[in-house]
Amino acid sequence: MSEGLEQGAVRIVRRLTEAGYEAYMVGGCVRDKLLGRPVKDYDIATSARPEQVQDLFERTVPTGLRHGTVTVLLGGASYEVTTFRAEAEYEDYRRPTEVAYVDSLEEDLKRRDFTMNAMAIDAEGQLVDLFGGQRDLAKRQLRCVGKPEERFGEDALRMLRALRFAAEYGLTMEAMTWHGLLRSIPLLKHIAMERVRAELARMIEGSDPDEALRLLILSKALRYTKEGLALAAADAIGDWRELRRLEDAEARWAYLYLRTGLSSAETADDLRRLTCSRAFIDAVSRIAAAHEAMRAANQPDSAAETAQPEELRRSWLRAALRFGRPALRRLHGIYALDAACLAAAFGPHAGPLGAQLLQRGAAWLGEMPVTGMAELAVTGEDLLALPGMKPGPALGRLLGELLDKAALGAAPNEREPLLDEARRFLASMSNRENETT
Repeated sequence: MSEGLEQGAVRIVRRLTEAGYEAYMVGGCVRDKLLGRPVKDYDIATSARPEQVQDLFERTVPTGLRHGTVTVLLGGASYEVTTFRAEAEYEDYRRPTEVAYVDSLEEDLKRRDFTMNAMAIDAEGQLVDLFGGQRDLAKRQLRCVGKPEERFGEDALRMLRALRFAAEYGLTMEAMTWHGLLRSIPLLKHIAMERVRAELARMIEGSDPDEALRLLILSKALRYTKEGLALAAADAIGDWRELRRLEDAEARWAYLYLRTGLSSAETADDLRRLTCSRAFIDAVSRIAAAHEAMRAANQPDSAAETAQPEELRRSWLRAALRFGRPALRRLHGIYALDAACLAAAFGPHAGPLGAQLLQRGAAWLGEMPVTGMAELAVTGEDLLALPGMKPGPALGRLLGELLDKAALGAAPNEREPLLDEARRFLASMSNRENETT
């Protein structure tokens, strides 16, 4: 982040050392600084006890006293300051049963996960690297501190973090670390799904989702998660195209589910098991449902062998009305990325119609005069004022008809022309009723 954020961290470290305590910037901020990457936050480790930290600084928050952490507020930023600690036995392969304060930086650093996260910098900028983290970064290598199986046995989530770090930072996992991960991978069944989801999200939405997915498949990590994810069959994705070419998270997740052949309902169920937000589940499952709608509209049993571009445009825009224009834009990006998904939607028409959709689909969406009922130039109240119009299902059908015509350009989205369309609809409905009596 900004230089000011680092200056604040240095001020805190200096204040602690001037008071007679040891203090260092530690962990991810040191790693990212050495790699020349933006530093998002600074963590500080110190020999001072939490109550001593609180006494030294005017504005503090006791965010994690149980684990020795106090948040210091300084210059509009927040810094986690944690007392040097050692951890006893772990429970549930995730949480230490007991935290003991120690006076040694070495004891504090040796409990950390990977060498690149076990470095510290003092107030003068001097690096403390007791486990070869800088050397490992120079070798583009990810290595556990100490014995890998002990580190993964203490906290099984570290295995997903290892896969994420390897992908995000372009690192190769050191041989003992990789083999220790493979032997320990069944322990992932003990990790809560919200923790799994957070790591998966950071992988799939990160800078190299393709390498992350490759490592997930190679390690078979998802097969051992607590709820048995549908994406555990990720090897069924096969030769996927570059995820990184899809710009947003919703499109990337939807693409993975489409490649595994899951329905929109199965996709939504799996995302619920992952504890994703309702909004995210809705956005991803809408993309999958739009794909299903296009497939249903363009297969041999529902589309003529001589299907025309105008029919394609109508089915595309109707899907946009039903599932939302953002879902169709993302689906268009997926089709442009992967011909297999395009072929799944269009079957025997994948050649000519698929090419038309790739060429014109984005423009069709941009040209839509109206994208939802709220944009329609008439309301239900306007229609109820017409002779013969009554509240009920017929009103909803008529609004839907008018929205369809306006969106497809068959009628202008203007009040009087739409009311004329409504009158014709009512007259037609009345004639049908007369014919049946």
